[in-house]
Amino acid sequence: MDVEAIGEALAVRVARHAALADEARLRVVDLLSLGDASPGELRAALGLSSNLLAHHLGVLERAGLVRRHPSQADRRRSYVTLLPGALDALLVTGSDAQEALAARRVVFVCTANSARSQLAAALWNSAATVPGVSAGTHPADQVAPGARAVAQRRGLHLAGSPVRLADVAAEGDLLVTVCDRAHEELAGREPLGPHWSVPDPVPVGTDHAFDAAATEIERRVALLATRMSPRTGPEHHHPEESA
Repeated sequence: MDVEAIGEALAVRVARHAALADEARLRVVDLLSLGDASPGELRAALGLSSNLLAHHLGVLERAGLVRRHPSQADRRRSYVTLLPGALDALLVTGSDAQEALAARRVVFVCTANSARSQLAAALWNSAATVPGVSAGTHPADQVAPGARAVAQRRGLHLAGSPVRLADVAAEGDLLVTVCDRAHEELAGREPLGPHWSVPDPVPVGTDHAFDAAATEIERRVALLATRMSPRTGPEHHHPEESA
């Protein structure tokens, strides 16, 4: 690497360290390291005004740490994403992390349960010790052929036909939404875990779109797995079982 390139790389590092040298911005990054969030969700979590949050997000964007993109469900909304690799070797991982989570099971949720959530559960179960399943808020009739194809290419086992979230969710589960529509539909539900704003590959339908979705989900699974620990206590049960 020549002197000019070294200087440019150093300038990037300096800018990112400077951007993180603020408690509120560091907290934003902590939250986004687990999943994406809308500005409104960040304001609620941090107790910041709209103007102050906009300032902090602008600093993080200019430093190349985050980006904003419109929701695929409600185009008036947007989500903030931590850019891949932006904090290599800087993120805190493991049980000492501020955003460490405990759950009996992770339930990955999208609208149709035909692609993203199916892939997320398969990738999760190949990497994590806490069990994972998937479900949809409005399940489709079948798993998308593109999801089956990318799973086969990656040696993953998909669970089966799409199922309804209400038939799957149980006490002690951590819900991870992997599509904007499901996340916005479930807004306000407790406990709702991280949101991963992953573009829907089904309308595109190409191998590339499904591979891109799987790669993005795999990256997020690897990080979340370092934050998860099994929850101990009585066996979880479905809400209807106690009715």
